[in-house]
Amino acid sequence: MNKKKLVNVLMGVLALLLVVGMAYQFTPNLGDLFGKQTGTPALTVNGTTVTVEQLEAAKRQNPVLSSTDTGVLGDDFKTFVVAQQVDQTLVSNAVKDIKVSRSDVDAKVKEVRAQNNLTDNKAWTDALQGVGLTDSDYRKQVRQSLAIERRVDEIKKAVPAATDAELQAYYDLNQEKYQTDARIQGRQIVVADKAKAQDLLKELRGGADFAQLAGANSTEFKDRGGALGPIENGAPRPVAQVALPSEVGAAAFALKDGGLTDVVESGGKFYIVKVEKYLAPSAKPFAEAKSDVATAVNASKQNAAVEAWVESLRKDAKIEFKDLNWKVEDPTVATVAGQNVRYSQVIEQVVQNQQFASLLQQVPAEQASQLVNGILKPQVVQQIIQGYAAPTIAERLKLNLVGTRQEIAQGVAAYGARNAKVTDADLQAYYTENKAQFESPASATVSEASFNDQAKAVAFRGSFTRGDFVSAASKAGGTVSERGAVTAGDGKLSEELNAAVFSAKSLKDAADGSLSDVVKVGDRYSVLYVTDLKPAETKSFAEVRDQIEPVVLGQKKSSEGQTFLDAQVKTLKPTDNLKTVLAAQEKRVAAQTPKTPAKDSTDAAPDTKTDGSATPPTSDK
Repeated sequence: MNKKKLVNVLMGVLALLLVVGMAYQFTPNLGDLFGKQTGTPALTVNGTTVTVEQLEAAKRQNPVLSSTDTGVLGDDFKTFVVAQQVDQTLVSNAVKDIKVSRSDVDAKVKEVRAQNNLTDNKAWTDALQGVGLTDSDYRKQVRQSLAIERRVDEIKKAVPAATDAELQAYYDLNQEKYQTDARIQGRQIVVADKAKAQDLLKELRGGADFAQLAGANSTEFKDRGGALGPIENGAPRPVAQVALPSEVGAAAFALKDGGLTDVVESGGKFYIVKVEKYLAPSAKPFAEAKSDVATAVNASKQNAAVEAWVESLRKDAKIEFKDLNWKVEDPTVATVAGQNVRYSQVIEQVVQNQQFASLLQQVPAEQASQLVNGILKPQVVQQIIQGYAAPTIAERLKLNLVGTRQEIAQGVAAYGARNAKVTDADLQAYYTENKAQFESPASATVSEASFNDQAKAVAFRGSFTRGDFVSAASKAGGTVSERGAVTAGDGKLSEELNAAVFSAKSLKDAADGSLSDVVKVGDRYSVLYVTDLKPAETKSFAEVRDQIEPVVLGQKKSSEGQTFLDAQVKTLKPTDNLKTVLAAQEKRVAAQTPKTPAKDSTDAAPDTKTDGSATPPTSDK
């Protein structure tokens, strides 16, 4: 097993992630693993020592944090590591009264070993030694992780269940999450022969009765005239798309105004579906959605309780720095509704941002720092301010919103966007701007006959008009390759062959398909046999309107909700000190950076010989 992966397995598999707006990760301190503090003290948290070795290990194990030790980012990462270890120490100390039995620890260790193929005792011991642990050490880690998990469970269980008012408020602002599936009332004919299916489709388009043809020909549901669902009150019961094979369902549910599909092949069978009525998705009534709503709201209330618990631990924490190399500044970066936002909270969200991690891999740390300070950190500060402001805003507006700060902020934004509507002009504008999304590329079924002689290829193309392509090409000395279903530009064909099928205007009719021109590919010459050729086409606005509408409505709700939330936050007159904090940090980091001694211009430079070697300077005597 890869050592880095093993470290993650052994040191992190039991880490507890508490989703409380931000993810707090709690893993036992190394000192707790060994039952005593080892190493050089860096700081104390309410009297508990955190060592330099612990801080350095935490930094090494995170690829983002270990990417640089210098400059503003180096200072940020040090601040983050210290804040994280402080939180972990506070939580670890807060669960010392939780009892965890030896059998519980044994069960969890057994589970970890089984999950990671380490059931062999030697393999397990070797794996632990590879990360500097013994079995006893690891069991102490497990014991503490289980204790944290149990305390969190206690906190969650103590949270009162959501009230009907809280459930109704959440439902009213999130009805799009509780939609019924689209359904259709319809009938189908299923046969095993494509030609027969095509003949039946012609009859249906000519006005034949669908139910009668289904009863006489379909291999499925013939006893009810092909009805997709049982007959109720004289009509087929509506069914969802999952009731049909994927290709068939896609074709049927595209008929929003009803009608007949083409013949659709799926699983060796051939389907024709008549859509009698299309039933669009709609919001479930509150009574029907209530159980799911309760699950979501109760989870939010529980997460909020955990968030409050963690913050209560921080409130009176006493931190003393023992090693000044690890002393950090964690100033107030913003204030809103009487609450202070610490700079480490901003760094935490920056470190956890995936785009930031990608940025570090692409540009030097100094350049990344400039981009982060100018773009990402200001955005993060505003998001945190909104979160801190949200409970006050919700209370002022008499909204029954519950959950973490960020969840309440989302609720306030949803309230501000509750009346958002989209017009046909909005939908048409989106369609015009994003027309490429609705293009279906050309497709075909392709076979290739390759010849080592151009004349043979030309002769074959001229002679083949009917019969079996594979047999004819083989008799003519060609090597045949079945390319199968091909979509223009999908990479299954070389550029030359792709162009010969989808761009050329000189395809020649032959048998049930067409032949391409002779195409030179390397030192050979190919002729392509093309069937089921479908040209590229763009779906009309009418065809995709229903698909576009929820997207455009979502964008409008997001915009209107954010505007409303921004306006509400502004009334609380928050202060944003980020620029001041960053300026002070830059000055402090610059002062701590060792200065490179300036070169004295009066120093004699050594003479250089013609071979490039230096000659020691001479002195006057």
